[in-house]
Amino acid sequence: MTITLYDCATAPSPRRARIFLAEKGVPHEVVQVDLRAGEQLGEAYRRINPQCTVPALVTAEGPVLTDNAAIAAYLEAAFPDPPLLGTTPLEKAEIASWNWRVEFEGLMAIAEALRNSAPAMAGRALPGPVDYEQIPALAQRGLARLQHFLLTLNDRLADREFVATDRFSVADITAVVAVDFARIVKVKPGEAHPHLLRWRAAMGQRASMAL
Repeated sequence: MTITLYDCATAPSPRRARIFLAEKGVPHEVVQVDLRAGEQLGEAYRRINPQCTVPALVTAEGPVLTDNAAIAAYLEAAFPDPPLLGTTPLEKAEIASWNWRVEFEGLMAIAEALRNSAPAMAGRALPGPVDYEQIPALAQRGLARLQHFLLTLNDRLADREFVATDRFSVADITAVVAVDFARIVKVKPGEAHPHLLRWRAAMGQRASMAL
């Protein structure tokens, strides 16, 4: 059975899966889901992913994985080279820790800022099948958290080539997606983030980052 990625070219979460697949060199098919048109909430897509989110990955064995953590774990086990989740116990722990930090301190902060302020997301402050109202104060908190995250990441990269260990990993993928997606809330690295800018330029040399 062919691996199939349910994707949305403009959304950050499926981009993480796209980059992971590209770095692994995994052959797969792609089906685009139109989030702006609300296709993820339609009955056809609900039958594929009841969580109404992208990405979703139909595995070679048939079951569907509906979050980036599961997708990364599956692809790493099925296609171990190159390793993106670490090889030694300490590498695995360090990569998992930094990937979680980037998700929580970076991507979640952007999501807070965007989903609680964008008029198009009124009544849809959280992704998924349940509607939630916006909380404007969370948008302001998200922006503050995002600024702190960029400084934290800049400090982390002061004398490092990669975010987590001494090799490229899923933590770098998540960080690239977070830094790039911050533009949606009009935030981007600047003079206060020289190490972050140097790292992002280096990441841009990887073919997968164009996806």
